[in-house]
Amino acid sequence: MEHQQRSRARLSPSSDTEDMTMLLAPRLAHFAGVARTEHVTRAAQEMRVPQSTLSRAMVRLEQDLGVDLFARHGRTVSLTPAGRTFLASVERALAEIGRAAEEVRADADPATGKVAFGFLHTMGAETVPGLIHAFRADHPRIRFSLVQNYGEAMIERLRSGELDLCLTSPVPDAPDLVARRLDEQKLRLVVPADHRLASRKRVRLAEAADETFVTLEPGYGMRRITDDLCQDAGFKPRIAFEGEEAETLRGLVAAGLGVALLPPPAVPRPGVVELTVTAPRAAREIGVAWLADRPDTPPVAAFKKFLLSRRGNLLPT
Repeated sequence: MEHQQRSRARLSPSSDTEDMTMLLAPRLAHFAGVARTEHVTRAAQEMRVPQSTLSRAMVRLEQDLGVDLFARHGRTVSLTPAGRTFLASVERALAEIGRAAEEVRADADPATGKVAFGFLHTMGAETVPGLIHAFRADHPRIRFSLVQNYGEAMIERLRSGELDLCLTSPVPDAPDLVARRLDEQKLRLVVPADHRLASRKRVRLAEAADETFVTLEPGYGMRRITDDLCQDAGFKPRIAFEGEEAETLRGLVAAGLGVALLPPPAVPRPGVVELTVTAPRAAREIGVAWLADRPDTPPVAAFKKFLLSRRGNLLPT
């Protein structure tokens, strides 16, 4: 009774759950082994630990929990009702740990592992499928987890560990990131097919100073580039619509709701004309970024090397 009173005093209602988890975790596999064999000596032999160490671990586990997990019968033991309840949860936890370990080992396998790869929406129709197709010619079994998003969101997912690499624009400059320029993509002024400029092939951006623009939302790299180019041309764009996807903006342009600065489409869009911008120089840099000081798994290292080998030849011609 005194033993249990001391133990329960240690586990007051204000005990921190995380601290208790850290305290108990190293002993869970030992507990499951003793519970499975119902024999401390046999469990110690199977787990290759000294019997005295295992016995002390079980006593300390019961003390930390404040309950008896085993009824002792000489050299053998049997689970108490509390022990059976605890064992069911411990086995589930150990099985989950085993599955997690198997998953991370599988993801790191050089031949069949996984790459978490993020890219801009405008890269999804043609550029990224082409890249992965070319990469898998030499790495046919490597798997990909693909995420399409705008640049700032992908950078945050890099930092949180959800992505290994991302293809983005503008090329980020941050002390916790490594970024490499891969290619450059010229931008076009997209106008409705019946627009006053539609008969032209080339245009100075200043000629669109009085136009209504449709753009991507703030936070998107193309929105920042649009604002900067218009400023270089001597005006602030008058924005009527903001969206999240370039082809939606082309649809708005086709409907006569404005003009837009956009990268070339994968497939020509009816109802619009794409004009070369002669001044200021209208282009965006495309680069790959990853988190500095994070070790690469073999599949990530292989895909990173492949992307860097495509410098100047990243985009479809």
